[in-house]
Amino acid sequence: MSSILRFLFHLLIVRPLVLIVIGLNVGGKKNLPQSGPAILAANPNSHLDTLILQSLFPLRMQGRIRPVAAADYFLKNRVLAWFSISVMGILPIQRKLTASGGDPLSGCLDALNNGEILIIFPEGSRGEAEQISNFKNGVAHLAKKNPEIPVYPVFLHGCGKALPKGESIFVPFFVDCMIGEARYWSGNKSEFTEDLRSDIDSLSEKCDLKAWE
Repeated sequence: MSSILRFLFHLLIVRPLVLIVIGLNVGGKKNLPQSGPAILAANPNSHLDTLILQSLFPLRMQGRIRPVAAADYFLKNRVLAWFSISVMGILPIQRKLTASGGDPLSGCLDALNNGEILIIFPEGSRGEAEQISNFKNGVAHLAKKNPEIPVYPVFLHGCGKALPKGESIFVPFFVDCMIGEARYWSGNKSEFTEDLRSDIDSLSEKCDLKAWE
């Protein structure tokens, strides 16, 4: 049932919204992974980010695309939890360490072992729209555990204008999405994280960035 709901959600809602109502300009689409396991690491601007990234993949692949999202937000009530997991296909993680001391990214590791494609926002949470904040080491942790798995840097621009933080109404505003070449584990978490940030900064320079007012 979940796979059918996800298919219909993307066919009837996400694609018309992204391609017709908002508009999307994609650069570097040849770099997009055709199968998993893989990781897409992007800068967060709004809740629209996930839908934009999911829309890049064919409908037949939607069941293998897993956005990583905060459990404390997306599972805060039964309705939102059902929609987030069954329809959007999120992979919930705990942002705070638990008393058990388990790896909060263990679910991500399981998903990668199952050949799925993860969508991760290395900043951990949304800050100021269209502004890139410091990256956390979560992606580097996953890359260290899976050095053979490609990590694709992605730069998004315009999502914060099309769906501003705290708003629920979409605004027609063209979104730019730049996909970079794959990066692999380099042997050091700090260096890997810095290089990933540099990759996304470089992608931002390829965009004709619109003035942010």
